[in-house]
Amino acid sequence: MSPRIQRPDPPYVQVVNHIRSQIHSGELKDGDTIPSARQISRDWEISLATATKVLASLRSEGLVRAVPGIGTVVTVLKEQYTSPRDRFQAIRRSGRIYPPNEAARIKECELVSAPEQVADALGLEPGTNAIRRHRVTMNTDTNTPVSASTSWFDGALAESAPALLVAERLVQGTPTYIEEQTGRIAVSGRDQQCADVATEQDAEDLDVPVGSPVLRGRNWLYDQEGSVIEYGEYVTVSGRWSTYDYKLAEEQGTQ
Repeated sequence: MSPRIQRPDPPYVQVVNHIRSQIHSGELKDGDTIPSARQISRDWEISLATATKVLASLRSEGLVRAVPGIGTVVTVLKEQYTSPRDRFQAIRRSGRIYPPNEAARIKECELVSAPEQVADALGLEPGTNAIRRHRVTMNTDTNTPVSASTSWFDGALAESAPALLVAERLVQGTPTYIEEQTGRIAVSGRDQQCADVATEQDAEDLDVPVGSPVLRGRNWLYDQEGSVIEYGEYVTVSGRWSTYDYKLAEEQGTQ
């Protein structure tokens, strides 16, 4: 059955969202051809001008590109799933944490005395134990590192969620695993990002020179009680975009 336009989102936005979700989920892979403007117009019963706008929007996001003699093809760029928000939403949407051409390698898992900033973020007393999981994410097509991150958890989770201390990737993601083990549900998050330069640790993880431009960030993931489930710190190589959609008004004309 062909998809149909629903309200209230503008028709072209609905089509863009549909194709974008197919790309993010891996249903449409790098190099796959997406329908032409004429085909989109027929499938969705929208005007050719609107269908053309759909392709232009996808190109502007870097999700597709025009290839002479072939059509419009998917381009799975390294920008995808850059931030914790990207990954957490990907888990809820598709069950995948990373895009099809990326995979994380857990380098270290340990129970340590929480640094001051980590203790503050997790709401722990200074010196309390915390779980530290450090990982590097690789582009599997080129076998090159694209980001590194460290997730911190209350050390008390070592008993109820022991896999957090095992140096193996949790396929379902740490938020889902903790929910399965403890009933704590991740309901909201907060990200901060800033431009920075690579430290010696970053250089080792990302295989870049010390002082190279990087994007650095940190994030807090909150449960239904407003407590922090996970505090994270991450760094990514330059040239990777994070996309945030938001509304400025609930209704047309609202100020």
